[in-house]
Amino acid sequence: MVSNPTIFALSSGRPPAAIAVIRISGPRARFALETIIGQAPQPRHAALVRVRNPINQEAIDEGLALWFPGPHSETGEDVAELQLHGGRAVVAAVLAVLGRIEGFRMAEPGEFTRRAFENGRLDLTAVEGLADLIAAETEAQRRQALRQLKGLLGNKAEDWRKKLIEALALVEARIDFSDEGDVPEDLVAPALTVVQGLRNEIRAVLVGAARGERLREGLVVAIAGPPNVGKSTLFNRLAGREAAIVSAIPGTTRDVIEIHLDLQGYPVTILDTAGIRVSNDPIEQEGITRALRRAADADLVLWVVDATAVDHPADIAPGRQPMWIVRNKIDLAHLNEPRFNLNESEFLFDKCFLVSSKSGEGVNPLINTLTGYASQFFGAESALVTRERHRKALEEALAALDRALAGNLVGREEIIAEELRLAARALGRLTGRVDVEDILGAIFKDFCIGK
Repeated sequence: MVSNPTIFALSSGRPPAAIAVIRISGPRARFALETIIGQAPQPRHAALVRVRNPINQEAIDEGLALWFPGPHSETGEDVAELQLHGGRAVVAAVLAVLGRIEGFRMAEPGEFTRRAFENGRLDLTAVEGLADLIAAETEAQRRQALRQLKGLLGNKAEDWRKKLIEALALVEARIDFSDEGDVPEDLVAPALTVVQGLRNEIRAVLVGAARGERLREGLVVAIAGPPNVGKSTLFNRLAGREAAIVSAIPGTTRDVIEIHLDLQGYPVTILDTAGIRVSNDPIEQEGITRALRRAADADLVLWVVDATAVDHPADIAPGRQPMWIVRNKIDLAHLNEPRFNLNESEFLFDKCFLVSSKSGEGVNPLINTLTGYASQFFGAESALVTRERHRKALEEALAALDRALAGNLVGREEIIAEELRLAARALGRLTGRVDVEDILGAIFKDFCIGK
């Protein structure tokens, strides 16, 4: 019991709540039910029960109990679940009773899911998909996470690994039984035909790897430009609230402020940055440095200028990302004036928008275009790779396959076999079959207690 304690935790929201779900997993889960409700219900059937304190038999609450004998349970162990009223006193009393049972302890963050992984109920990509599903804020993120939880990448990687092992078996048969008369001489060539196909598949997956990774984090859009052109007002207009301080004093925005938007299911992070100008104020200089750095790292830059200014700077250096110019304060400008036309430097930008952040005029077309850009940025196809860890494991496997296919085959059977083993090992790490102890802590620490 010490080496494999029975764990328990509140798996629903913090009380008070309508319902409190308390989960129990481990070798003494059935004993817990027998102790506090008298007996275990019929497996996988909800039963109305009265929960009692075993010390004095005082009733604590009435609710539902469920019993899932292992290995056919979420964690692969014996699992019990209590669905009770969600008051603080009820939850505290039940947890206190469970904590007094020998061999029981409170679960650590993600421990139920970790036991499911250790007992083969989930592979590591599915565990990560579950974490992403819990953290999903938009419809696109939810769909991607659910596909990962259901084995989109894990099943594919396991299929690749099995094919690699079959190819490796052919190569090793040629090495180990080359003197046997009944072993065909040419076993390496058909093995490498399989390897060639796998290499092409993995390479194609890696082409769109960045899309899935970015969907987890969201499209990053930086609002940048000179001081006092209405960047913070535009930021607040997009946020739908007063998220940033607006002032006529230049240099009010010092640090980068961000909001998270859901644009038709796509996650978008908007950054409000400090006005870019020459300044002797060391604090403002730091804000400008941060603004330039965040703009350089963004996926899209909205460069805001004052439509009423005779000369407005648009001399930011072009970066790797698209840049759209937003001519703000059109409510104060006359559209037929010559200075309202695009100047030569503005042709460096991909799109131009005429808006009034104060009145909202022209903002909806900007939002609609931004939504369309997000849709194109993430794409409609399902991304197999959703984390940097996935990408690196596949890149490692691909490099090993490239080495296996390089050069003349004569006398290279041992080298080919070793490269195929390395590729299979990289795919094994992807799903959690080998060498994953060093990353388990980093993955499970982000889970909540009770999951």
